[in-house]
Amino acid sequence: MTTLAAAALHVRLGTKNVLQGVSATFAPGEVTAIIGPNGAGKSTLLACLAGLRRPDTGTVKLGDQMLSGLAPRTRAQHIGFLPQIPEVAWAVDVRTLVGLGRTPFIGARGLSAADATAVDEALSLTATTDLAHRNVATLSGGERTRVLLARALAGAPQWLLADEPLAGLDPGHQLDAAVLLRRLARQNGCGIIITLHDLHMALRAADRILVLAGGRILADGAPAQALSPAVLAAAYGIRAHIGSGVGGPVIEILERGPP
Repeated sequence: MTTLAAAALHVRLGTKNVLQGVSATFAPGEVTAIIGPNGAGKSTLLACLAGLRRPDTGTVKLGDQMLSGLAPRTRAQHIGFLPQIPEVAWAVDVRTLVGLGRTPFIGARGLSAADATAVDEALSLTATTDLAHRNVATLSGGERTRVLLARALAGAPQWLLADEPLAGLDPGHQLDAAVLLRRLARQNGCGIIITLHDLHMALRAADRILVLAGGRILADGAPAQALSPAVLAAAYGIRAHIGSGVGGPVIEILERGPP
């Protein structure tokens, strides 16, 4: 498995500097959550790391290779991407949609037995096997989120990048997804980078948290350290207390204002 590294990324949209010199190296085998207020640059950073947006300056490398130099098919074989607002443009059954995750590997003869097995495994991992023959258009928002995660996992990527993958899921399925992401990282060595708004789920799901605000990194480290009261005040303008809960550290948001 190879690292994924950003160096001095700058992105400007109109008059706004969305990313300002962001550098970070991500290791396989761990879950990294990128958090921050609205407009912090989270989705832009994720798109740059996936090779879907070229920074104005700076570089992204997959191992020792420049991401911008990889052919789209090769890049897609290594990096799976789940957008924040995924669109399904046509009415197909769930299994067909998940099978699209195998596109970077499909040869002239179409889906192979190995491809079919990968689709079955992705459906099983995301608890969507019972939805396999459903029309995607009939799914609830939460069901669609899990199916689209299955599509990304069907490609067995070395890196899974997901923009708000827990949004729209009920608490039970959020916990299931968090456990799944950790298992993929631990057992498969997959590198996982997700953006989140839910601070409590970030504490629960991530091995590492990167806090963005104003296009810059405010903190980067273990969850309990990265989400310190001082960092939360600087990023969100809130007073918060970090305490101990049954399942680990918890955040109590007190009010607007400095710590």
